[in-house]
Amino acid sequence: MTGKITLRLLEGFRAVMQAKTVTAAALVLNVSQPVVTRLIRDLEENIGFSLFVREQGRLKPTAEALILYEEVQRSLISVDRILQSVEMLRDGHQGYLQIAAAPALALSFLPKMMAGFSAQYPGARLTLHMHGSETSLNMVLSGMCDIAVVMLSMRQSGTYGERILSGRMVCVLPVGHRLTQQATVGPWDLRGETFLSHPHVLDTRLQIDALFAAHGIQREMRLESQISYSLIELVAAGAGVALVDPLTATLYRGDGVVFVPFDPIVVNHYSVVTSSERPPSVLQERFIEQLKKSLYDTLAPEYRVVGG
Repeated sequence: MTGKITLRLLEGFRAVMQAKTVTAAALVLNVSQPVVTRLIRDLEENIGFSLFVREQGRLKPTAEALILYEEVQRSLISVDRILQSVEMLRDGHQGYLQIAAAPALALSFLPKMMAGFSAQYPGARLTLHMHGSETSLNMVLSGMCDIAVVMLSMRQSGTYGERILSGRMVCVLPVGHRLTQQATVGPWDLRGETFLSHPHVLDTRLQIDALFAAHGIQREMRLESQISYSLIELVAAGAGVALVDPLTATLYRGDGVVFVPFDPIVVNHYSVVTSSERPPSVLQERFIEQLKKSLYDTLAPEYRVVGG
């Protein structure tokens, strides 16, 4: 019957087998020679047979030691991998994140941000899901995703997540439009224009409708899209004018449109949501930290709303 075989005893045995001498093994383990000698002696006592014989001042492994070494090597390689995984998890370099995001964030901003994050943390696996803000929020609350990056109203942001940044909506005009030279565009400027809009399910649509109604402005509305990028492309195609979120306006690289700040200010709040049921992993914390910095650095300063 064998005694207790500890990981440390096996590490000492492996070091002697690989280094060939007690002196060299002690250097590998960063211990003294007597410590290595005691590890081998304790292991032999626990397993009940000799592992080495001394010939001409050198340790020669027995046949049993050679067989045991193969098993020990396989086992310790697995342990080494576990320890490496532990270290990577502790430092946030390994793990799996599922991220749900609103189209305004998932189409342009997040791919670049995630590519940079993946290069910094190559052991991490990231999955991006694109849904509306409400759906993305519910995916986190139901445990289907780890992080939601969304555009929520002030009330929702305070309840479910952390508001990262706020920005003002931007009017999109075709090149050559009569309003492109103005510093801002207001509801009264858009009287008689064909207006391209987000659908009613979005909170910003309700704000915009209320604003135009308050000014007694009726709009000719023919086309709708949930996605700001699509609205911009419709404007470029000559279908009308639109109001879009500031991040999409900042990142748009196409031709044929001009962006002008809208006044009165209609605010978009960019928020990050995580589960309140479980603590965030180190990887989640690293991701959110980089997300905040990237979003602030990306959004055009003229569109930011301080304290919005």
